[in-house]
Amino acid sequence: MSKKLKKRLWRILAGAALFIAALCAEHFIKGLSYNIVLALYLAAYFAAGSDVVRDGVQNIVKGRALDEKFLMLVASLGAFFISECSEGVAVMLFYQIGEWFQSYAVGRSRKSISELMDIRPDYANVVRGEEIVQVSPEEVSVGELIEVKPGERIPLDGIVTSGRTSLDTMALTGESLPRDVAEGSDVISGCVNLTGVITARVTKPFAESTVTRILSLVEDASSRKSESETFISRFARYYTPAVVGLAACLAVVPPLLTGGGFSDWIYRALAFLVVSCPCALVISIPLSFFGGLGGSSRAGILVKGSNYLEALSKVETVVLDKTGTLTKGNFVVTEVCPAGYDGDAIPSEKRDELLAFAALAESASNHPIAKALLAAYGQPVDRTRIKDLTDEAGFGVSAVIDGHRVLAGSAKHLQNHGIGFGAFSGEQAGTIVYVAVDQTYAGYIFITDELREDAAEAIGSLKRLGIKEIVMLTGDRKETAEAVGKALGITKIRSELLPDQKVDEMEVLLSKKSSSGRLAFVGDGMNDAPVLARSDVGIAMGGLGSDAAIEAADVVIMTDEPSKIAAGIRIARRTVRIARENTIFAIGVKAAILVLAAFGQATMWMAVFGDVGVAFLAILNAMRAMRDH
Repeated sequence: MSKKLKKRLWRILAGAALFIAALCAEHFIKGLSYNIVLALYLAAYFAAGSDVVRDGVQNIVKGRALDEKFLMLVASLGAFFISECSEGVAVMLFYQIGEWFQSYAVGRSRKSISELMDIRPDYANVVRGEEIVQVSPEEVSVGELIEVKPGERIPLDGIVTSGRTSLDTMALTGESLPRDVAEGSDVISGCVNLTGVITARVTKPFAESTVTRILSLVEDASSRKSESETFISRFARYYTPAVVGLAACLAVVPPLLTGGGFSDWIYRALAFLVVSCPCALVISIPLSFFGGLGGSSRAGILVKGSNYLEALSKVETVVLDKTGTLTKGNFVVTEVCPAGYDGDAIPSEKRDELLAFAALAESASNHPIAKALLAAYGQPVDRTRIKDLTDEAGFGVSAVIDGHRVLAGSAKHLQNHGIGFGAFSGEQAGTIVYVAVDQTYAGYIFITDELREDAAEAIGSLKRLGIKEIVMLTGDRKETAEAVGKALGITKIRSELLPDQKVDEMEVLLSKKSSSGRLAFVGDGMNDAPVLARSDVGIAMGGLGSDAAIEAADVVIMTDEPSKIAAGIRIARRTVRIARENTIFAIGVKAAILVLAAFGQATMWMAVFGDVGVAFLAILNAMRAMRDH
């Protein structure tokens, strides 16, 4: 508990003790002077609410009077004015109790997000010459070696050059199982080294590291308000002056018209003011969304703001990329088939030659297919052998290798260059890289990919959530796309698409959705930035390793688990449902007591419940949104 909360709690306890003493003195000590009783009530009042009185007066001086503290100040002091001292103290005391629970709930919600801030590394052990120097992560340059011991955080993104260990990625991914890394493995900043000493070569400066990007994303999330929060803020801005005006009319107009006494109508107006305080709405709805952001963060799902959380709750159409989203993106070369040969009769040197041409042509690409070709090639890339390398996005690459013009890519890529051949027509699921050398078809290389373990579960979960339409978009060939779709239960498939054609397909799907529904696109961030940006809700899979995903997506799933798409939608829907429950409950109870107060049927105690009690119950309900399941 913070010092501020403790201080307020002691103030409440002191005020409550003096309030009980004043009640006992008033009702059990006969003949006690009214001035003594009044002094006890005033002591209880200022002990509990001196800060409210101070802030209320300061706001009046600054011209910002019409807020909830002003309402409490007028209502409580007004009760003293008409000799209802006990109710005046009760208003202030219970208001402060409600504020304490509100601050406690907000603190809990903030803590659930601020725990992520603990991932920021304090230092880096840099290997410089024969020494290891401890410096700030900002002072480490790309290419330098860092040493990380057990119990320390990985300070910067890098590649392990020596050692083997297990990493705790819980704070980043929500995944409780450790991740094993060894020489050649990528490591990301913010993870905790658990077992062994490792040395890693830094690949990104601290300003561009994973931990910095994630922290920036989390810090910005709370500033993006949902439509519900924006509406409530506007509502409260006009609502408060309106109820102050109505209370003033209630206190003055009826006695002037009827010629009756003012005391009863002032009491009604004061009760009216107390119950009309909008704090239950103003705090519980933002708190619901803040809790939802915290709950999703703990589940390994980073949502960039309340507005995106609200949009996620309305998703009716989910569009998924295939490679790296539903499949692992861990491509493996399974067949190398030079033209003019069949089966076992293919000479090994011809296989090696075809693979070398394709791998060297793709060597400048970071695409998983290029990595698979280089892994199968298994030799260092001699850049001097490669000239005039050109990447034609969505089709393939072109390069001069050892003096030969090499084309590698899709069937369309070769056809666009006027090269005819008999394309592979089998139904086997996989990706085909066609190769041509010196304008002559040279053969194809077959590359396969694996489905993610939870891909089928992810599609099933989306269907159980009532998602109306699930569509798969891919640049892969029709046979591969249909095989994946059949395995996962996806019937709507668009295959052999270029990046701009994916955007066109997205436009068609957006035009067909309902006006209230939202469309979410899920991609791995490799080349999906245009589609992520065009969708209502862009969701990046495995975004920790992709700058494009962090920038273009609205939601970043920090693991490679597509099942978390449904989890994110469930959290968003629960958050919005809780916010809606709080709105209906608060407005309903307050409206009922406001009417009763206007007709003289509500006491100040009922008004206190209508304000503080409703706010307290709404806050407790909002705290449910912090759960990540």
